[in-house]
Amino acid sequence: MMIKRMLKWSCVILFCLSLYGIQAQTVDSIIAAYESVDDSENDSEEENSPWYLYSESQTMILRKKMGAILSNVKSVDRSKASEQDLINLDLLELIIEDRIFNIDFRKHEMPLTAEGGFLTNIIYNISGTRINSENDGKEFLHKIKMLPEYIDSQIENLKAGQKRGVSSPKLIAELCLGMAKEVSESEADDNFFAEAVKGTDVEKKAIVGILTQVIPSYQKLVEYLENEYIVNAPEEIGVRSIGGGEKFYEQRVKYFATEDISPKEVFDIGMDEVARIRAEMEAIIAKLAFEGSFADFCDFLRTDPQFYPKTGKELLHYAAWITKEMEGKLPDYFNRLPMMPLTVKPVPAALAPNYTTGRYSGGSYTAKKAGQYWVNTTNLDSRPLYVMPSLSLHEGVPGHHTQIMLAAELDLPDFRKSQYLSAFGEGWALYCEYLGKEAGMYHTEYEAFGALVYEMWRACRLVVDPGMHYMGWSREKAFDFMKENTALSLHEVGTEINRYIGWPGQAVSYKLGELKIRKLRAYAEATLGDKFDIRAFHDKVLENGSIPMATLDRIIRKWVADSDK
Repeated sequence: MMIKRMLKWSCVILFCLSLYGIQAQTVDSIIAAYESVDDSENDSEEENSPWYLYSESQTMILRKKMGAILSNVKSVDRSKASEQDLINLDLLELIIEDRIFNIDFRKHEMPLTAEGGFLTNIIYNISGTRINSENDGKEFLHKIKMLPEYIDSQIENLKAGQKRGVSSPKLIAELCLGMAKEVSESEADDNFFAEAVKGTDVEKKAIVGILTQVIPSYQKLVEYLENEYIVNAPEEIGVRSIGGGEKFYEQRVKYFATEDISPKEVFDIGMDEVARIRAEMEAIIAKLAFEGSFADFCDFLRTDPQFYPKTGKELLHYAAWITKEMEGKLPDYFNRLPMMPLTVKPVPAALAPNYTTGRYSGGSYTAKKAGQYWVNTTNLDSRPLYVMPSLSLHEGVPGHHTQIMLAAELDLPDFRKSQYLSAFGEGWALYCEYLGKEAGMYHTEYEAFGALVYEMWRACRLVVDPGMHYMGWSREKAFDFMKENTALSLHEVGTEINRYIGWPGQAVSYKLGELKIRKLRAYAEATLGDKFDIRAFHDKVLENGSIPMATLDRIIRKWVADSDK
């Protein structure tokens, strides 16, 4: 550990020299400089607070350092770089440019999303608590003690944003207000803070801290959101309504796609995909000999009790069965699989009301925590069983769990181990839904239709996301578009639209990433013919962790060329 520290600090010296015109000479030294900047940030934060507190002066110092490292990244002669160095440089350039953009835009002044934003980060932080030692207990109590300072800082960020015309829409603020009220109106021993330390040695002290520190700080936040922020928040839902919003959205689309693409191009691809998938859906309806229109069939799926679980346990059991069934097929599609097991659990109660139907919560080899496929067991009349195969392949295996836990086993620089790019990760998971067709995971026409419902859902995102944020669509227009083209429950359509409103650009990454992977597979199959090996292709896609799609394109094309010799 000491040797690693010394190496990093020697690279910091190289980095400092680069500020005065002396370039870092190797990709390794650039990586170490980047990771050392992050290390120094974390060390500084831990000395003052367990929560990240925005500092104008520290952020400007960070921006200067990031700019210098970016210059070094761009100065490297890539013609002489190894494949791994090229990947490192591609990823560094992408994430550093994004960090600089977010600093310049002051994105921290918009910390709210439909799922809670910084409030959700608190839930994740606290719910992930493990009290295994006296020190763990002290750290938890320190988190509680310092939480009011953190919430105060977020209130100041929100105030600063509105002062310069940058604000989350009223709709998003109202959703976050509801989450804050759950804690502000709770008993000290009946919330996710208390649940995290229930039965431990620090429970009594924690309850006192929750009563005197946590609940009052949430009450302060509720009062501010209710009486000031929401009153001044815009009714318009699109990010284009705020200062610099159009340029902000253009950048978010390029970042989340990890390719150079415009919002209009995304919209056009989406409309083409919607038309293609709709034709496939109509074909299944015809095969079922259903009497009625597409809208009638969707209404049938949304309302007939046969398609919905009666209990949360039934839903969890079905998700677990699908996951185990697919696990048995994985050796047909992969040479290498992760060692980490996967379990199925309900979405935590504090998150469930505004949450999607399912989500993956990553495992950890260091914390000895299994991967978790979360299933939302609330609002059961909006959780159709016919989409569960698609959801389970996406969130569990061979989707997020396989990709993320394999990446955790790779020997990569630290900055790559923790990096998650939506186009790659979500594109892979959506590709795995498509792979389920080949694996025979859709056993009925309704499940096959459900797979198309989920694919259509992601195609609709390419339309409604730029529609709302770039083209002036209303929430109602976006809602109606998804309602008319998918069989998602109306509750889920609503929560999804809200999510896109609060997270501009991210939703387009899924379908764009999947289309890229399918395009590369088609290219490999056409070029290699009988030489094509599906296991080798999947291993090649996953062997470098989360990478930009433009980088994946280069890697697969080189692999195809080498395999065709």
